[in-house]
Amino acid sequence: MFKSPGDIAFSIFSIDIHFYGIIMALSILAGLIAVLFIGKKYFKDISQDSIIDSSLVIIISGIFFARLYYVLLDFNYFIKHPSEIICIWNGGISIQGAIIGAIIGFWFYAEKNHLDYLKYADLFSFGGIIGQVIGRWGNFFNSEAFGLPTDLPWKLYIPYSMRPFGYKTCEYFHPAFLYESILNFIIFCILFYILVKIKPKKSGIIFLSYLILYSIARLIVETIRLDSVLNVSNFHAAHIASFVFILFAVLLLVIILKKKDFDKNSD
Repeated sequence: MFKSPGDIAFSIFSIDIHFYGIIMALSILAGLIAVLFIGKKYFKDISQDSIIDSSLVIIISGIFFARLYYVLLDFNYFIKHPSEIICIWNGGISIQGAIIGAIIGFWFYAEKNHLDYLKYADLFSFGGIIGQVIGRWGNFFNSEAFGLPTDLPWKLYIPYSMRPFGYKTCEYFHPAFLYESILNFIIFCILFYILVKIKPKKSGIIFLSYLILYSIARLIVETIRLDSVLNVSNFHAAHIASFVFILFAVLLLVIILKKKDFDKNSD
């Protein structure tokens, strides 16, 4: 059984340090280490300094859009509580929003600095997915990202105040955050296999594989989640975003592969 110890890790001079913030910091650090390590070994034409500079842009734009996306999805709440918009230490950032922010922010940076966008995107996919593996555990401490009620041995206890309407008498739920964390680690292994064993010749294949695989994983997990921020008809907002990611990635993947075939014919 999983039971969160609470969201406050410790206090310094009456300032509360939240587990969520600690986990987010660790996820960013782990993602950066993964990118630096993989970049040094498998992307030798990308300098370590360039990785660090690019990381700053990706992290800042990712966090900004992650919070903006979440706030927009729960707009009715935040319009009544505007002071809470900046309180990301209480939870409430969207991974899908972070992906959108990272894609947009780095695109502008890459254009300005004449970088190979898709090659960098391939590399940073590894940092992104490792960050997600660790970052999902922030939901554990905030009693978030849980699924339907269950009595399985790995059930998650959710405090009464966090239980959704209609489930107040249920104490234990599926740890959806754990399922997604495990799936994300599997995705990392798949991406690493593609990099090392398949060795794609065209840039962008790893990045687009990441978008497709993560979106599929999110679709699976969302089928049992109870605490998603916004529902549109019978679909979670995360479902809709996942479908959009998959469509975007598949179309771009087809373009890249077609271009490869065209280049071969031209030779």
